[in-house]
Amino acid sequence: MSANLARKLIESHLVSGAMTPGAEIAIRIDQTLTQDATGTLVMQELEALNLERARTEVSVQYVDHNLLQTDEKNAEDHEYLRTAAQHFGLWFSKAGNGVSHPTHMQRFGIPGKTLAGSDSHTPAAGALGMLAIGVGGLEVALAISGRPLHLRMPEVWGVRLEGELPQWCSAKDVILEMLRRHGVSGGINRIIEYHGPGLSTLSAMDRHVIANMGAELGATTTVFPSDAAVQAFLREEGREHDWVELAADADAGYDVEDSIDLSTLEPLIAKPSSPGNVVPVREVAGTVIAQAVIGSSANPGLRDFAIVAAMVAGRQTVPQVSFDVNPTSREILIDLTAMGAVTDLVAAGARIHQAGCLGCIGMGQAPAVGRNSLRTMPRNFPGRSGTKEDSVWLCSPETAAASALTGVITDPREWARTVRMDYPKLDLPARAAINTMMLVAPLDPEQARQVRPVKGPNISSLPPLAPLPDRIEAPVLLKVGDNISTDEISPAGARALPFRSNIPKLAMFTFTQIDETYPERAQRVSESGHLIVGGENYGQGSSREHAAITPRYLGLRAVIAKSFARIHWQNLANFGVLALEFADPADYDGIDRDDFLRIDDPGEIAHRTTLQVLNMSKETTFTVRHRLSPRQVQDILAGGLIPRLAQRAEPTRKGGVPCCPA
Repeated sequence: MSANLARKLIESHLVSGAMTPGAEIAIRIDQTLTQDATGTLVMQELEALNLERARTEVSVQYVDHNLLQTDEKNAEDHEYLRTAAQHFGLWFSKAGNGVSHPTHMQRFGIPGKTLAGSDSHTPAAGALGMLAIGVGGLEVALAISGRPLHLRMPEVWGVRLEGELPQWCSAKDVILEMLRRHGVSGGINRIIEYHGPGLSTLSAMDRHVIANMGAELGATTTVFPSDAAVQAFLREEGREHDWVELAADADAGYDVEDSIDLSTLEPLIAKPSSPGNVVPVREVAGTVIAQAVIGSSANPGLRDFAIVAAMVAGRQTVPQVSFDVNPTSREILIDLTAMGAVTDLVAAGARIHQAGCLGCIGMGQAPAVGRNSLRTMPRNFPGRSGTKEDSVWLCSPETAAASALTGVITDPREWARTVRMDYPKLDLPARAAINTMMLVAPLDPEQARQVRPVKGPNISSLPPLAPLPDRIEAPVLLKVGDNISTDEISPAGARALPFRSNIPKLAMFTFTQIDETYPERAQRVSESGHLIVGGENYGQGSSREHAAITPRYLGLRAVIAKSFARIHWQNLANFGVLALEFADPADYDGIDRDDFLRIDDPGEIAHRTTLQVLNMSKETTFTVRHRLSPRQVQDILAGGLIPRLAQRAEPTRKGGVPCCPA
């Protein structure tokens, strides 16, 4: 029977479940990816699981997010991650080596393999024909310990590409077109699979741009075939032996279909403050800017930096614009230097930063209030830049470079006509400057057993998680609107992220982007706990499980929303927070902040999918439903996944929670 590529990849790794959209399945995981903003919790979870050694083919711990060391906290976490990686048998990528996604693609990505990553942009590896899924850290910890990954079987959304991109357009404009059409929730519970003749014009790194930002559509993942473009990429990286051809069957069908004629695209830009707020650049041309940032996992390829260097060569960016360049890997920085591109960038006024995420996660490069910042990054959620009242726009490298030279948002086609510049022909090296010196290989098992993870004083243990109570009777501490992001729940930035491994401290930042009083008010009602009411797509964005753990630590019992983003919905279940949806979305309007709600016998979720909620303040009743699988229900009842595993009491050699599949 004919099959698309996504179904082939799932079927080849299927452990249990039926491949019917909406049904829960479990798949075998070959590789894992963790980064420092999420990895500290993963390592603590591996300790809680009593794991002796990683059971995957490859697991890599990257240090790419929290690179600013303004005090001892980040340095202590880096040492903890290094020693924990040695203890558990993981690869370790040192600080400054590169952003996890392009670096993993360069050094470890293999077509046909599965990858689970505690970062929502893990699907970038789909550019190589991998099945790469972003999940919460606890699920990555379970994958490292040899357990399968559970998820709802997604629909497969086939997007046929035709034609060729016009000059001054690039891969960023392709994914921005998808966001313009479908918004930030158009891909929920779907895998996006690109196919068609237009693929032949896109390099592997072009595809990385598109696959990376599939996360902004809410997609489970994005898949591209492994073809000549992937073979060429692996050849450049000295790994052609890892290439295998993978494609959908010629007559494969899809659950949902779409098509894009690449030749019809024009430069696009996402206005503040959502990746889905996309318009043509020409419509906002002339808007004054103060910053242009090149880099991040959303535009990580050598070509993305080289095109900017070619545009600014012999020119100078305007005085009022901070022109920031974040190389995405040490390898790319070496290649740019060898090409002379770094000299062109520096001469044009660029501030060259270390290889890492940096401004994308609010770690430096925060813009001024009231000033527009153009970025080639994947997200522009409110406050993510590190400035609470920010104004961040997302665009291609071409648009960012043209705008840095003019001081206003500029369509690169118009800029080229004005300065009479032909589209640059880039002379990229046939072989990458392969750099493995900052990748630390796993120790052999005997050596690893002698290493104990080094924990600084800022690293706490996971908080205890109590079982679901017999009755929930608690106030609504927050009522929020649609598309609330995990950046707004657990903020990024240099103030909060150094506490990512210290849950009590990090909890004090929870929801402060929305309401600075939330942590204090939550502590005042700790005995009863509290509830949160949300709109559509609650918890979109980052996979950081801190956005579930810190509200849980502060007493969150349940979230009642119109709908949930996939990863955060799963993270809530993992940590024992009941995720409920309004049976009638109109009931959202009948609840106000500080209303007291009561749910009698919430444990009934084990027997039915609906519950009744009494609004004690308004003396009204409404119906909610859950979409939890029987496995997730047991997690909720136990207070979370780790307590549930502990209840099973399957002993290991070290005692405690089992670390291998049942």
